[in-house]
Amino acid sequence: MYDNCTLRSGLAADSYVGYRMPANVLLVEDEIALRMTMGDRLRNEGYVVDCAANGDEGFEKATALPFDLILLDVLLPSRNGFVVCHDIREAGLITPILMLTALGQTADKVRGLKIGADDYVTKPFEMQELMARVEALLRRAPSRSLMPGVLQRFGSVGVDLRGTEVTRDGGAVNLSAREFQLLRYFLEHPGKTLSREELLTQVWGYSQGTFTRTVDVHVASLRQKLEPEPQQPRFFLTVQGIGYKFKP
Repeated sequence: MYDNCTLRSGLAADSYVGYRMPANVLLVEDEIALRMTMGDRLRNEGYVVDCAANGDEGFEKATALPFDLILLDVLLPSRNGFVVCHDIREAGLITPILMLTALGQTADKVRGLKIGADDYVTKPFEMQELMARVEALLRRAPSRSLMPGVLQRFGSVGVDLRGTEVTRDGGAVNLSAREFQLLRYFLEHPGKTLSREELLTQVWGYSQGTFTRTVDVHVASLRQKLEPEPQQPRFFLTVQGIGYKFKP
């Protein structure tokens, strides 16, 4: 059977509000029929789709080509989706990941979120629900216009959003994948007061109501690495009783 998802499709009309170019989606799914059905629906919605049929191929494509979103099945041959998701994050990529799982146990869903997935849907799912979740993740992703090779700057810090590279005073700064995700979210919302709950939901993928000092720890780490005087921050400001504000 010919799988029309194995090659990157041509550009389609952009139906996604907020994108100047069609969003690029990587679909990692080993079931041929489902892969074709999902690929056709995504293209009909205006996305550019590439596919992989196993975990190894999915990881190779995810780390070699620029994507705006990855749809990742859990039960994959060669390398399961949990491992692929973990390896993608370990490689430093911050591309949103939506996991497709036949595993309905809460522990499996929590596991996926903890290793870096942004959302999940449980099989069997309605295509309409999947499209809604795809659109929601893309709304939270950075605008394409910010990403291709554009260097964002504040103070002596330079941030390459596409290359996931950060420099300060011309030297490389080593950030963890989560620190980079948090920095990116700050860059996308300059001057806006961001609550800890919003940051936990949008950057970590935690459900609302989760209480943790994770945000404070990561902001403190960004200050140590990027602020001229971490004890008197200029860029990553505390908003008492609420959260933080990035002031470039």
